[in-house]
Amino acid sequence: MRAMSKGSQRYFPWIIAALTALALMTSNGMSISGLSVFDESLLNEFGWGRGELKFRDMVTLGVTGLAAPLVGILLDRYGVRACMLVGWLLLIAAYLLYARIASLGEMYLVHAVLGIVLLLCGLNAGVILVSHWFVEQRGTAIGIALVGTSLGGALFPQFGTALISRFGWRDAFYGELIFPVAMFLLTLFVIRSSPAEKGLQPLGANNSDNHHLAEGATYREALSSRSFWALTTIACTTFYSVLGMQAHIFLYMRDLDFSVQAATNAISLFFLCALVGKFVFGLVADAYGPRRVFLLNIGVMLAGALALASMRAEIVWGAVLAFGLGWGGVYTVLQLSAITCFGLRAAGKILGTITVLDAIGGGLGIWLTGVLYGAQGSYRVAFTVFCVLITIALLAITQVRYPQRATA
Repeated sequence: MRAMSKGSQRYFPWIIAALTALALMTSNGMSISGLSVFDESLLNEFGWGRGELKFRDMVTLGVTGLAAPLVGILLDRYGVRACMLVGWLLLIAAYLLYARIASLGEMYLVHAVLGIVLLLCGLNAGVILVSHWFVEQRGTAIGIALVGTSLGGALFPQFGTALISRFGWRDAFYGELIFPVAMFLLTLFVIRSSPAEKGLQPLGANNSDNHHLAEGATYREALSSRSFWALTTIACTTFYSVLGMQAHIFLYMRDLDFSVQAATNAISLFFLCALVGKFVFGLVADAYGPRRVFLLNIGVMLAGALALASMRAEIVWGAVLAFGLGWGGVYTVLQLSAITCFGLRAAGKILGTITVLDAIGGGLGIWLTGVLYGAQGSYRVAFTVFCVLITIALLAITQVRYPQRATA
């Protein structure tokens, strides 16, 4: 293929990073973070318990975890672009069905489809896509891409609340279809799985210190390393905590007599803080190495969890802020650490396997937090569990072994 201009070589990778952010905004916002504002409408119409309702997210993330290794193979074999195109079509179909549900079983079926969407258009696909386009400044690029998940969490609750108040919850699902349709067209006409498809090189490809990333560990080598299992522990414990928190903060604040808009704003605040954390700490990790940033982020996240577990309404906003800022950094540095430690050789399978545990952990966090609320009539015990799990994640960081050049 004819090589493109030096300008394209310099700027097109950043266009890919920005489009990946939009993809993650849409896939995560419509599959997970944007659905909480529909909870009150669903509970009122169908009379379900909170545990029954929130089991839907266990279905989503359970399917994501179980299917992650297989989809990882597809990402490695067919490329991100082809998988994303299928994912956007599935997301469109899922929302068309969601607008017509009449039972728990139908809702769970829709969420099983959303679990596949998260794999085809979500985190793993985005990290692999960006990593193929960058060698230098990979942490910054991944941070930009992962900002999309926070944008989704900030945008879709607000957009959903506005649509529900004006048109009702069923028509609100139809209104959100504009996003996956737009992303299907952008993926079809602009996104490419690798620089070679446009006659380009990855940004910084001549840097010999980072050449190992283009190769990296085999899947077997990764599974036999201490770093891999430490990263999966961090993923599982932090995903349990953060997804449990963001899925229940709306109902928790409604229980405290905050208005619907204030509770919606808390979700948006969380994701806006995570947005800042993802970009800033991705940049800082490039400059100072991932380990120190990892420790700082999980420490901040733990402070937010402790404040939340205190059950004091006057510090809810501070707890949400700390939780979001810390999680933003954890989310970025976790993905960067996996690529830094193991490279791109088997990235789809490696990230897919990590996703098995973080997805199951996240699903359990959403579901069990609802179950514990049902048993206790309060979120105190459920939020205390977050503190314990985040402390375990803090200890697990000490077991991650980075290449020497990544910690210099």
